[in-house]
Amino acid sequence: MIYDACIALIYFVLLLLAIPVLTFSFQILVAIIPGYRKTSIAPSQERIAILIPAHNESAGIEHTLQSIKQQATANTRIVVVADNCTDNTAEVARKAGVEAIERFDQEKRGKGYALDFGLQFLKQSPPEMVMVFDADCQIDTGTIDALANAVTSRQSAIQALYLIQSKPGGDIKSKIAEFAYVVKSWTRPLGFHRLGLPMQLMGSGMAFPWQQIENANLVHGSIVEDMKLGIDLTIAYRAPGFCPEAYVTSLFPEHDAGTESQRKRWEHGHISMIVKEGVPLLLKGIRSFNFSIIAMALDLIVPPLALLFLLSALFALVSAVAWFMTGDAQPWSLGVGVFVLFTGFVLIAWFKHGRNILPLMSLFAYAPVYALSKIKLYLNFFKNRQVEWVKSRKD
Repeated sequence: MIYDACIALIYFVLLLLAIPVLTFSFQILVAIIPGYRKTSIAPSQERIAILIPAHNESAGIEHTLQSIKQQATANTRIVVVADNCTDNTAEVARKAGVEAIERFDQEKRGKGYALDFGLQFLKQSPPEMVMVFDADCQIDTGTIDALANAVTSRQSAIQALYLIQSKPGGDIKSKIAEFAYVVKSWTRPLGFHRLGLPMQLMGSGMAFPWQQIENANLVHGSIVEDMKLGIDLTIAYRAPGFCPEAYVTSLFPEHDAGTESQRKRWEHGHISMIVKEGVPLLLKGIRSFNFSIIAMALDLIVPPLALLFLLSALFALVSAVAWFMTGDAQPWSLGVGVFVLFTGFVLIAWFKHGRNILPLMSLFAYAPVYALSKIKLYLNFFKNRQVEWVKSRKD
């Protein structure tokens, strides 16, 4: 009886693990199919408001504003939300020729509160659509028009291709982190996009129809407010779409503490969303026969790349122990199969979008070490979870 219970438990865990691995693999598979054609970009005529939430960004925000202003038209309004700043971010923004509003509330900190403050300001003269960029990003030429075209065509929130890159000459750890972010933000979304399926909002390079964003709930204090917003919009209106023709970049923080703080916020926030929203969203999609909601839920429950590697490797090991103890090779073969499937598609993703980031041998040699180094971060989710927004140190 104990034997049967153990085998049943192994199969149950295998099912839970197989769902995100199969979703991940399917997304990569579709992304690599030849024949993708970029959408042509037409000049936009819509009234656009661009919100830039900023907390102590005086050192670099002018560069960001210039990359936006070069694409702005007479119908474009640029508003910087200087949120709880102790420097002269607002002054720098005004000198650059854009609007700047200031917010001070030490009890309610975070990007969601800043965005809500900006939206309330825009209600005095509503635009047709709103775009959001972080204050430390670079916005590629044509991005604003591409996002505007996509919002008009799809009538939903749209996410640009947003990549966070390592500094030139960065160490191998930063290169592996960059590759993981490329898989999350480019390869996987491209797979779903080619099938007309949605993607998560990534925080910067987001665009929204005004009617869908004007009353959005952004003051919940979530440390992954963008992901929560994407789910809310999926349920209330339509799931966000991907626009790879719009291109936004930023750099990982130079300081190790800043990088670790940023990753802890992202990964703890993502895991929290999987726990709180993943299964309910999937069940909601199944009950309503809404394939966009199902796809959004499946994408959501794919955990961070390092965690998925650790879970699949651990399960393969547990399956091997079960085989040794019971003589039943089937759980082991399934566990190893899931692990091989996952690692195989990681290599395919590297071939598609990672070859310019790091050599294959570096991926083989250091990726497992990188994943193992994050065990403490994942264990801290249970005993020291980050639940509040913390500004990442950049220098």
